Amino acid sequence: MKSTLSFLVILTFGTFITHGQKKLKQDRAAIKEMCGCFEIKFNFAETFSYNQDSLYRPSKIYQTKGLEWGQLVVDEKNKVSIQHILQAGPHIIKHWRQDWLYENTDLYTYNGDNEWLFETKSKSDVDGQWTQKVFQVDDSPRYEGSGTWIHIDGKSYWENTTTAPLPRREYTKRSDYNITLRGNRHEITDYGWVHDQDNKKVVRESGKEDIVIADEKGYSTYKKVDDSKCQAAQDWWKKHYDKWEIVRTKWDDVYGRKQTLSLESKVDNKVLYKYLFDDEMVDATEINDVIESFVKK
Repeated sequence: MKSTLSFLVILTFGTFITHGQKKLKQDRAAIKEMCGCFEIKFNFAETFSYNQDSLYRPSKIYQTKGLEWGQLVVDEKNKVSIQHILQAGPHIIKHWRQDWLYENTDLYTYNGDNEWLFETKSKSDVDGQWTQKVFQVDDSPRYEGSGTWIHIDGKSYWENTTTAPLPRREYTKRSDYNITLRGNRHEITDYGWVHDQDNKKVVRESGKEDIVIADEKGYSTYKKVDDSKCQAAQDWWKKHYDKWEIVRTKWDDVYGRKQTLSLESKVDNKVLYKYLFDDEMVDATEINDVIESFVKK
């Protein structure tokens, strides 16, 4: 009887381990489906307004399209990193980056006004989950959130709600709110993938409750096309990889301090990406110094 019980325990544990490994493999495969060449379409519309001011004007519908290369940068068991690169005719633009970390406990949560609060979650809170860390074009932080990849009824998707800075399409025109509460859903489709968003425009002030002034719907589609269409972006990445590895390494040092992170908007009246996008800036010491100059002490 004792030997039978031991066998059942071992069998159950083995089945659990096998299922976990299969699930992890499914998760990684879904994440890497966001690599490659895609025709992209971004669509955003302000849906509901809660502002009582009669002079309030909602944002106009925003639509744009283009071609984007998703470059696999890191492919490890518990980490996948993808660099997105826009290709517009002869112009190549380093775009956003997303890192996916399995059962990650360290997160930076956006708190408004260029400040991210460091938080350590318990292992039980992130059991089986993946953290998506999204970075700006200069590899500074944008937003982070943790959730479980779901694979059911032929669908693979991941969902999370987290705070984020205003997107460029908004902060260049709006100053009446300071946080986007992003409801993110990444879903793999038969033609590529979809970034589905249900966002809230939030006013946050110290010592006061958050105020939602409007809702926003975002629906961005990524249609997979032949990789050869993004050859220029691939060539650009090979040429500039070493420089951006230095940048990522420096930011990893900053994030590794595991404390509240506040960043300057400008240094000497110049934003960070304009320093880093300068082709003349390739020296590691110079790159490290300029990034550090934006970190508030």
